[in-house]
Amino acid sequence: MKIVYLYTALVTVGGADRVVTEKANYLAEVLGHDVYIITDSQNGRQPVFPLSTKVKHIDLDINFDKQYHHGLLVRAYYYFSLMYLYKKRLGKLLNEIKADVVITTLGRDLDFLTTLEDGSKKVGESHIAKQYTRNFHLMESRGFPYRQIAKYWRRKQEKAVRRLDAFVVLTQYDAESWSKIKAAEIIPNSLPFYTEESSTLDKKQIITVGRLSEQKGFDLLISAWSCIARQHSDWKIHLYGEGELENELRKSVAQNGMEDSFLIHKPVKDIKEKYLESSIYVMSSRFEGFGMVLIEAMACGVPCVSFDCPHGPSYIVKDGEDGILVENGNVEKLADAISSLIVDKERRMAMGKAAKRNIARYSQKDIMRQWENLFYKLTS
Repeated sequence: MKIVYLYTALVTVGGADRVVTEKANYLAEVLGHDVYIITDSQNGRQPVFPLSTKVKHIDLDINFDKQYHHGLLVRAYYYFSLMYLYKKRLGKLLNEIKADVVITTLGRDLDFLTTLEDGSKKVGESHIAKQYTRNFHLMESRGFPYRQIAKYWRRKQEKAVRRLDAFVVLTQYDAESWSKIKAAEIIPNSLPFYTEESSTLDKKQIITVGRLSEQKGFDLLISAWSCIARQHSDWKIHLYGEGELENELRKSVAQNGMEDSFLIHKPVKDIKEKYLESSIYVMSSRFEGFGMVLIEAMACGVPCVSFDCPHGPSYIVKDGEDGILVENGNVEKLADAISSLIVDKERRMAMGKAAKRNIARYSQKDIMRQWENLFYKLTS
């Protein structure tokens, strides 16, 4: 089959970029399909994660970054002008490729994708819980005019999702949240790696990974660590990520006098090595679509402590068996759970072994077969 992924730009050391890249590589390398990734704003930058030579990457050179840092009216002018150009270029390219399946991650292309008559089946895949798609919730928090704009775009998104030939989500909860709009297939993300090697869980290191944004809740993790840092002064937290809240988070770490125990690093491509050097993974997210970092850490035999946030961790972590789930947003309980694994090495070791064993259910082979079966069903 000819399979096309639409994505804005492969430039972030993050979950969605890695997921799209890994799926494209597997479909091309292992399953032998003709795979394309079409981006709109790569702007000459190299993809962060390595693409197979069998995957064709085409950038449309739209550069949606032009719309930012302007007032509402000027930004609207840029946005609609760029969207007109995007639709024109993408429509022309899809008519040339003649793909069997085109996949959108519910980005801006969804606004017009189902109106393009290129003969392909259109599939949507959601990487985040419904209420948080495209950061509409942040727009809604900015007051009346932005709330009305967000309301308009939500309705437009729902209308476009209804027209898709298939719609895929990561969890049962998200399928239920979309059920009034569109019946959804549930296909979770797969492990990007699974090795025989596991962390020894001996090092006094805790790891957390993610974009430095409101979603990831690192401000809450800093508060939790401030409750226990002095009791366990020989332990350190290593945070790998970058984003708009970096200065704010560094300032908070300094104000709490934790510069030596709460360390913020730039993202790294080979995060597996960092998991293997760690003894506990902590996820402090306010919300998630799935939680790739949890399955990655568990594949390295690292037990996880996570907020039971909507809507991913409870599908991945078996509370009390291979990790600990705590009430979403409860900083005190998060601190207690972290402390319990710090002081109880035997429990930490048992959970690490269980994590390694249990997470094998997300093998790439099994998950990608589900995707391939969906594509064949749509095109048969």
